[in-house]
Amino acid sequence: MTSAVDAANPQRTGRRIRVMVVDDQAIIRRGLGLMLALESDIEVVGQAGDGQEAVEMAGVTRPDVVLMDLQMPRLSGVAATRFITSALTGTQVVILTTFDTDDLVFEAIRAGAQAYLLKDADEAEVLDTIRAVHRGESRLAPHIARKVMDQFRRLPPGAALATRSAAATADPNRAPTDDEDAEAGSDALTKREERILSLIAEGRSNKEIAGIVFLAEGTVKNYVSRIMSKLHAGTRIELAVKALRPK
Repeated sequence: MTSAVDAANPQRTGRRIRVMVVDDQAIIRRGLGLMLALESDIEVVGQAGDGQEAVEMAGVTRPDVVLMDLQMPRLSGVAATRFITSALTGTQVVILTTFDTDDLVFEAIRAGAQAYLLKDADEAEVLDTIRAVHRGESRLAPHIARKVMDQFRRLPPGAALATRSAAATADPNRAPTDDEDAEAGSDALTKREERILSLIAEGRSNKEIAGIVFLAEGTVKNYVSRIMSKLHAGTRIELAVKALRPK
């Protein structure tokens, strides 16, 4: 019987990560395909030259991960991402593009992308991101993460993450107490949830957050689920972006 841990680790089960490559430039598409084919834990199940072809091919091949370009003919990468993530809940999308404008970043994340990389990323980063999203993680390229954090710093005082208690401000790594959590209404983020949300926006994993706020990793996971529910976010990255955008 395959355990949940084994299912998330294809190297332990022998099952390879099924990847589809989508890019309108044939040389890039083929180059990525050749690079991925060299990895023992990855199988390239298809290559598409535009968004429409990607949607049709994904319905047939049902990949685990799609490497998706954004600016393509017939159907954009954002639209294709939306179609694929809506129809195939087991498929994760990694955006790999040369474009990093705010609108495209936010649109891609709202469409369901789990990661956003620029094409100047090195081979190791691309491979690591594919494996990470297959494990259920989310990733942002450092440049994109800085862009999101810059927005966070520009939030007005009345925004969702604006103020914390004086004690929390004095020591930002201190987890708020249960009494402090109880101060907030059920529909609002508690101080502890605000702290965890700010760490999510920094790209921290649940394990890293647990170490920072002195909670069990499972407890952090429960907090993340609760925050996503309150903010109506479908993915971890969307959660961060929705929280960091000015209200």
